[in-house]
Amino acid sequence: MSEDLSTEAAESSRYAVWAPQARGVELVFTDEEPGAVHDAEHRWGVVASVGMEPAGDGWWVPEPTVDGRVPTETDHGYGYRVDGEGPFPDPRSRCQPDTVHGPSRLFDSSAHPWQDSGWAGRDLRGAVFYELHLGTFTDEGTLDAAAERLDHLVSLGVTHVELLPVNSFAGTHNWGYDGVGWYAVDASYGGPAAYQRFVDACHGVGLAVIQDVVYNHLGPSGNYLPQFGPYLTEHSTGWGSGLNLDGPDSDEVRRYILDNARMWFEDYHVDGLRLDAVHALRDSRAVHLLEELAAETDALSEYLGRPLVLVAESDQNDPRLITARPGPGADGAGGYGLTGQWSDDFHHAVHVALTGETDGYYADFAPLSALAKVLNGGFFHDGSWSSFRQRHHGRPLGEHLPSEALVVCVQNHDQVGNRAAGDRLAASLDEGQLAIGAALLLTGPFTPMLFMGEEWAASTPWQFFTAHREPELAQAVTEGRRREFARMAWSHDAVPDPQSPETFAASTLRWNEAETGRHARMLALYRSLGRLRAERRELTDRDRSTTRAVVDDERRWVRMDRGVERGDAGADVGPGAVVLLAALGAEPMPIPDEVRGYSLLAGHGADGPCTAVPVDARVPSHGFLLLGREGQS
Repeated sequence: MSEDLSTEAAESSRYAVWAPQARGVELVFTDEEPGAVHDAEHRWGVVASVGMEPAGDGWWVPEPTVDGRVPTETDHGYGYRVDGEGPFPDPRSRCQPDTVHGPSRLFDSSAHPWQDSGWAGRDLRGAVFYELHLGTFTDEGTLDAAAERLDHLVSLGVTHVELLPVNSFAGTHNWGYDGVGWYAVDASYGGPAAYQRFVDACHGVGLAVIQDVVYNHLGPSGNYLPQFGPYLTEHSTGWGSGLNLDGPDSDEVRRYILDNARMWFEDYHVDGLRLDAVHALRDSRAVHLLEELAAETDALSEYLGRPLVLVAESDQNDPRLITARPGPGADGAGGYGLTGQWSDDFHHAVHVALTGETDGYYADFAPLSALAKVLNGGFFHDGSWSSFRQRHHGRPLGEHLPSEALVVCVQNHDQVGNRAAGDRLAASLDEGQLAIGAALLLTGPFTPMLFMGEEWAASTPWQFFTAHREPELAQAVTEGRRREFARMAWSHDAVPDPQSPETFAASTLRWNEAETGRHARMLALYRSLGRLRAERRELTDRDRSTTRAVVDDERRWVRMDRGVERGDAGADVGPGAVVLLAALGAEPMPIPDEVRGYSLLAGHGADGPCTAVPVDARVPSHGFLLLGREGQS
């Protein structure tokens, strides 16, 4: 072993790896420069190797060498051979400069000179989320480039930046949801050091950071975990194999997930995690993984002295996700104790109300009354019949749960990207309809989330894109996408090829268009609504009983009162302090007599903004008016 590969034996713990079923493990080093392109053939330039010995509980550490020293990875990549196979990257690698197929490199997370010592964190009260994909948010597609746009987010009233998954993947670009290097920030985005700089910059302008993580499955390319141990099960989530959360050796698999969450909070200072598709986590233990994650996160929050947020994506409409965990000696199952969860029902109700689309899971939301039910109760399917599932679905949200616990949107990466052409609402709706969607989102009772570019009615689609290097996998993805939409009126040519570089390029935002035409008008509206949300306490009231929504299904009118006062018997006492009136159909909506003395807070129609209440006291067709009682704030 060459001398320049040596360091103190105490460093051996850096290379500890879990391989409980292995007969032998070998640590190997490469002398290749970062930036080489690797594939599944593992053609690494190995220059040194060190045997490893069992350390208990399935863990292996490097064996002591003759001089009591082990190699350092400062200038060299590393990996493992397991029972003669490999080499494979470190399952807990913090840095993969050569994609998930290349050697791992150490990363010193303590080296960053953090500037956020005064950052107190942010919880969900009054929050506005902004979901973005780093690769398509800017032309550069990097964390440093995204940091240059933070003032734009602040101008919208955004409080939390939610990054789509950033973990390392195979290829030049990726949606994020089939990554496999859970501990490494992809090099194309700037790597782990750039991530720390980004979080620091966000905290510097008052923005919290939410990291989207995928713990329910791993992607098909570069998934080497099975080479090390029983990480996966035969259970398929539909996107890939599920994680072994309750079988033999599952303690360490769960720890793999829990330690990953802790890494984001401690080493990268993130403020929360968005947990992808938690309904796909199959866990039969008495203490579910989500409950365990919530307990550890709460304990870490207390230790760090700042709120840490866990928001679940789930299609089950199950309030137990956000119901408090049982305390010591408590009876009953209790909840998992997460901070919040997505509500697809809000999206579906607004989407159908604006577009008239009623295919598939949209069918139950065809009546405008579905929108009223969602605004008043949080869920539409609260134990009701789901024609899409052909069964009853969901349960009531419960009065004890605060409004902000539901994170809602009118567009997001799934609902746009999973359309055949990746078309946004701006491709088919007029300016007034888009404005109504914005008003329902930003003045409604729940935590609103914007999808990047939505605020200026971006003309660019956001399509499903991949960059798999394995020819068979690339072909399977392309053909699978076409089959998915074959039942619709889409030809093969109309469905963008996920593997085409043009599909990725077409999805990148064009920031210059935000300065002109309806793009600029929509941006001004979003900024105005964002300011109002921050200024009017009625718009962020945690008590869902202070919201009242009613509709006229025939005329396509919507009225939503915020800040409604309740009498002793629970009955409404007059109109709300803020009233949203929206005319979705062709017929203008009269302004009710009891709110005609209110001030105009905001308004927009098909022809642009409303600067004053119309002289005929009617809301224009395809438009809304937001009215507020004087003296309220």
